[in-house]
Amino acid sequence: MRAIGIILAGGNNKRMRELSEKRAVAAMPVAGSYRAIDFSLSNMSNSHIKKVAVFTQYNSTSLNEHLSSSKWWDFGRKQGGLFVFTPTLTTVNSNWYRGTADALWQNINYLKSSHEPYVVIASGDGIYKLDYNKVLEYHISKQADITVVCKDMPAEADVSRFGLVKTNSDGRVIEFEEKPMVATSHTVSCGIYVIRRRQLIELIEKCAEEDRYDFVQDILIRYKNMKRIYAYKLESYWNNISCVDAYYKTNMEFLKPEVRNYFFNTYPDVYSKVDDNPPAKYNIGANVRNSLISSGCIINGEVENSVLFKKAYIGNNCVIKNSIILNDVYIGDNTRIENCIVESRDTIRANMTYIGEPDNIKIVIEKNERFVL
Repeated sequence: MRAIGIILAGGNNKRMRELSEKRAVAAMPVAGSYRAIDFSLSNMSNSHIKKVAVFTQYNSTSLNEHLSSSKWWDFGRKQGGLFVFTPTLTTVNSNWYRGTADALWQNINYLKSSHEPYVVIASGDGIYKLDYNKVLEYHISKQADITVVCKDMPAEADVSRFGLVKTNSDGRVIEFEEKPMVATSHTVSCGIYVIRRRQLIELIEKCAEEDRYDFVQDILIRYKNMKRIYAYKLESYWNNISCVDAYYKTNMEFLKPEVRNYFFNTYPDVYSKVDDNPPAKYNIGANVRNSLISSGCIINGEVENSVLFKKAYIGNNCVIKNSIILNDVYIGDNTRIENCIVESRDTIRANMTYIGEPDNIKIVIEKNERFVL
């Protein structure tokens, strides 16, 4: 492909509550065996983008560990590769990334040393499949300066946490609002952009001169009437996990056969780092219904409408319903958990009860929690 890739995975927000206190949002486990960033990385690989950079910052230990080998996404090549960039102290700069545009500015040499004419920029917290070649073809056909991948959301969806886009009949963006208090559109930006590499360098250098740090506010919104910015409509599945409700809903949607089939049984594939775990084990007394059980799990009790991540242990006479159990959790006998997300490496003592509400998911973190990855 005629593009390099950039994945922005350094941010954090309070809408993830306790779940993002010890990990980056892009490192959140999804669908049993994946991390959120796997979907963007897989899209890059499947689109034949050979050179990809990931910008990490906040709580990046587990994310950096996950990215320690590029072979899982087929970036271990003689040409190109997977690069992980964190904020670096230099003689002229001692700041962390102050925004998405500043992150690009601090790694401007990655852009200048490349030779591909285009850049694909994606966020690390989107769950979707997309051939970026189709976006690039659209970008070229419209003679666009910037192309923004967008998604039409249902009228009842809460879109206040997204950037909202309005377009004319030709698809050109005529209005862009970032997280408005009152929604005037239900077309949201997916945080995926295509732009010419030389033009991106020019815009980023201009932002740096004027102490501007945000790609959306200081480039997309500021230049919407000066640059040809077009919207590419994504018709297939897309979700963003940047809040607890969306994270819970996205994982629960993987219990639907059509969603699982789309991501796991339909080309192209989604790739991730593979752990050497045994298959899940169901002992006498186990009763599992409509649940996603990952490798390394041991089930002795009842599990219904739930997602269990790797190496979860469910004790005797336990009842797990409508819940997400993250990696390496031990749940003691006679425990009941409903409408909850149980944090990684938790040890839940026997005879405990945790019950949340469908519209107010409870996050379970025990004091004897082990180190989270």
